[in-house]
Order: sequence, then C-alpha cells, then structure tokens
Amino acid sequence: MPNFQLPYFDPISSDKKILYKNARIIDPKSGYDQFGELLTIGNKIADFGSKLDAADAEIIDCGGNILAPGLIDIQVHFRYPGQTHKEDLTSGSMSAVAGGVTTVVCQPNTSPTIDSAEVLNDIHETARRMAHCNILAYACVTKNMKGEELADLPALKNAGAVGFTDDGLPVMNAQLMRRAFENSRDLGVVIAQHAEDLNLTNKGCINEGEVSRKLGVRGIPNISESVIVERDLAILEAVGGRYHLLHVSTREALDVIKRAKDKGLQATVEVCPHHFLLTDEQILKSGTNAKMNPPLRSEKDRAALIEGLRSGLIDAISTDHAPHDVASKEKNLQEASFGIVGVETMLPLSLMLYHQKILSLKDLLAKMTCNAAKIINFDGGEIKKGARADLTLIDLNHEWVIDPQKFYSKSKNSPFGGFEVKGRATMTVVGGKVVFKI
Repeated sequence: MPNFQLPYFDPISSDKKILYKNARIIDPKSGYDQFGELLTIGNKIADFGSKLDAADAEIIDCGGNILAPGLIDIQVHFRYPGQTHKEDLTSGSMSAVAGGVTTVVCQPNTSPTIDSAEVLNDIHETARRMAHCNILAYACVTKNMKGEELADLPALKNAGAVGFTDDGLPVMNAQLMRRAFENSRDLGVVIAQHAEDLNLTNKGCINEGEVSRKLGVRGIPNISESVIVERDLAILEAVGGRYHLLHVSTREALDVIKRAKDKGLQATVEVCPHHFLLTDEQILKSGTNAKMNPPLRSEKDRAALIEGLRSGLIDAISTDHAPHDVASKEKNLQEASFGIVGVETMLPLSLMLYHQKILSLKDLLAKMTCNAAKIINFDGGEIKKGARADLTLIDLNHEWVIDPQKFYSKSKNSPFGGFEVKGRATMTVVGGKVVFKI
C-alpha cells in the first residue's frame, strides 16, 4: 500500500462527529443497500444503519439521496509538474470533487516524468498542501518514458506508486515488457498499458473508417490497439504479473481480454464514458474537442464496450481526463492535441447506463469505487466501519445540461457540451470533510 496521508487529516479536530441522515446508503462491495444513517468521526466511518445514536453530532440531511463510497478515477492527467497552465493539482482536484470523485490516479507523462522517487514525493507533498481530494499516482515503466530502460520500479513502489505505465505511449519493446511483468509479479502491482502499436498508428489522428476518409485525414486502425494487447497477454501468460488495459476502445481488444480472463490470468480493463457513449461521427460535430487517443471508434466497437460493461468483462470506468488549453485545440485535426476533460462528467454520463437499464446502480457504482480500488491496491471505495470517510451524495433525478464553461477545470475541451444528463453528485466528502456541495 502507498504511504499516503489524507489531505485533510487534522489531529486537533479528529473527534468531530457528522451524522448523515435520511440517506439511501449503497456499498457496492458488500451489496448493502438500505435507507438509514451514517456517522463519521474525524476522517473515519464510525457506524451506519437504520437509526444511530449520535449525540453532539453535526446533522446533514441527505434528502433521501444515494450516499455511496467516494468515486475513484484511476486515470487522470492533472499536468503537474510541467504544464500547470492546462491544469494543476488544485484545479484538477476541485474538478474531481465537483464530479463526486474523492480519489484520483495521476498519470506519469508529466515534465519531468514520474520516473523517480523525488518527483513522486513532490507530487504527494504538493497534494497534501493544495489538493481537494486524495491524489495517487502511477510511475513510469521506463526511464523518461523513452522505452529504452526500466525505471527503478521497486524504489518507486516504495515511494507510493500504485502501479506503472508509460501512458501516452506504449511500452513497445517486448523484452522490457517482460521485465516489467516480472517486477509486477514480485511487487504485486499492475503494469497499465496504453495499447498502441505506433507503427500501425502511423501518425493517424482519428479512427480509421468512413469519417477519416471523408475528412481526408490519416486514420488509426483497430489493430493498433489489439495487437499490443495480444502481445502483452502472451508475455503475461509466460511470466506472470498483473496487467491492466487503459481506456479500451475496440471490440478486438476486449476479445483478447476475455480469453485472458478465461485462462485465469490477472488481467483487468477500464473504459471511458466517451468511448462507450460516442462514435467517430462526433468528430463531425465537435471537431478537435472529440479528438483523443485512443480515438472514438465505430458503432460496432461502442456496442461491444456496452456489452463488456453489462457482462462484467470491463472492470472499471475511468475518464482519462486530459486538459488542454484553447491554443492546443484550435489547430487542424491532424495537429491538435489529443484528449478531453472528463472528471466532472464521469458520474452523470455513466448514470446513462443505469437510466437505460444496462447496469444496476450497484454494478455501475462498483466500477467507479471498489473495483477501481482493487486494481490499484487502494484501501478505499467501500462503506464499512473504520473505513476512510470518503463519500459521494448522488441525486439520481437531477436533470441538467453540461456546460464546459462552468467546469472547475482550467481547461474546457469536452465534446459533451450541451448534453442533457440526469443525475449528479450534490455533495462530496473527503477524509470526513465536506469539500463540495451544491
């Protein structure tokens, strides 16, 4: 486990009591789903049930809404260090709690990259001083993400890295990937892969298909993702370890993951809302604000991702929150930066799966709480006595229209502007402290 401190732990006020009343308490991990009350003392959950005796506690009426474990987004880019004009730990974490997210995992493609304990320690220390939510981080698989030499994975794990990835780039060298899996096996943490064969991508900018041909731009084929997943899982089967596929976008990659799981390999996979809700047709409407990597794919791929969520093949939902300034997106399609913001819209967009009766509320929340926590060995994402008091209050029936200009993020690059959604976080609690409320 990472040696991580809650940002709001304060020994002076650690005995403060808050009683959350009139709540539908849902814990996806245990299956608990009952109306009742929940008591926090300091930064811990003290008790929950139908009726609690909590003298001297501050009372918060939840209005009959859902009280769930704080959401966990296991793939964000908060641009610290190096590109804080796009995002920083304060703005990114404020964006997170506004979306009901209490814990995030930052990616290591920063400047400098997170390939040393010094950089990782700086991120954790800065987060403790400036962040509104719990900040965890992956560290690089290879030094400076150059794909030439492994980083010191044991030292990085000891410094608090929850796993390793060169996200933004794949680990293209198969021998390095083998050695990474050997470290994963010995350290008990995941190797998280951005699956992309750069030779097959061939500097493409959107999905290879009718839209790329219509626009006359170079496309990224499905096989650029799936062949890397095939290779990685062959290595995993040979040497052991743990594998996590970041932001899956293709039906072929899901097929490979299913075969691996059927064999009993330790392989997990996450998906982003933009991939299971949109197709590459969105490029025609949103332009570069719908450009990300991996790209939006075809309707067949989108349908496969929905089925993967429904069947349980896909373990977690993340956002790949990738903020960019206006100048980075106000370029032609070929030259504009990849990526969209997403941490503020993960919950309402994902709730479409519940409202459309694709997933139960428990199964949906699991993919953003306990399932996500398990992938990164994080002691969170559940409601139980003694657990950290990270909580999200959710109004399932709150209807609203997404307006990126109102995001707390420094950047507004989203294809979901104008989307009508139903449901949102109305209060977010981190370490027993209410950090966001509408």
